[in-house]
Amino acid sequence: MTMYKALTIAGSDSSGGAGIQADLKTFQERGVYGMTALTTIVAMDPHNNWFHQVFPIDLATIEAQLETIIVGVGVHAMKTGMLPTTDIIELAAKTIEKHNLTNVVVDPVMVCKGADEALHPENTVCYREVLVPKATVVTPNLFEAAQLSGQAPIRSIDEMKEAAAKIHELGAKYVLVKGGSKIPHEKAVDVLYDGETFELLESDRIDTTYTHGAGCTYSAAITAELAKGKPVKEAIATAKAFITEAIRHSFPLNQYVGPTNHAAYRLYKEQ
Repeated sequence: MTMYKALTIAGSDSSGGAGIQADLKTFQERGVYGMTALTTIVAMDPHNNWFHQVFPIDLATIEAQLETIIVGVGVHAMKTGMLPTTDIIELAAKTIEKHNLTNVVVDPVMVCKGADEALHPENTVCYREVLVPKATVVTPNLFEAAQLSGQAPIRSIDEMKEAAAKIHELGAKYVLVKGGSKIPHEKAVDVLYDGETFELLESDRIDTTYTHGAGCTYSAAITAELAKGKPVKEAIATAKAFITEAIRHSFPLNQYVGPTNHAAYRLYKEQ
């Protein structure tokens, strides 16, 4: 039996719903062996409204983790998540190039301090110039797609398509702009663009606020399917079904947050 292997370069969410925890749970659910290179550790203060505390990991430690995984083991696919500095974004891009890595999913995680302002605008520039061009699939949400494309806030399917086309011009082979339930439409909708055609990926709108880690989970599911050799569009379709069930069966973790249910597709969808 071939055990397909996937790498995630991302942050650790101590509460377990997002980041490398979400990635590993998703890889496991999809039958893929997961490995992690941690970029930062995020803790939350239960005494201060779940305030996020961020503990960066130094570049040399990240490099050592990548050497262990890529040279010591090998991978069939990889994804990126939280890359908190330009140095780490550049390291991810150099690693892809140095080792000729394929099946690269870039989830351009951007922490924002407002509706239309990035916390670290230099990271956005670095993503655009250095990492997005190396992506097999890039998976921005609406805020991230606006940042990468240089557009105003995105509020319609047509604007999602416009952003996808601009991001594709940066060099990514496929662009998946995640609209979900934030776009006025009868379904939760994402836009996929391959440089020639736009496809709408639709699923049920699910009335819940328990969506912590949804973006990480979605991109990890795509990565897992690519690791198994699935074509890109098939991988994305499977991942869309996976995240839809994970959100449908999400749950409250505490009074602050509720994560997606990573086991839901196996437990409910496939019965």
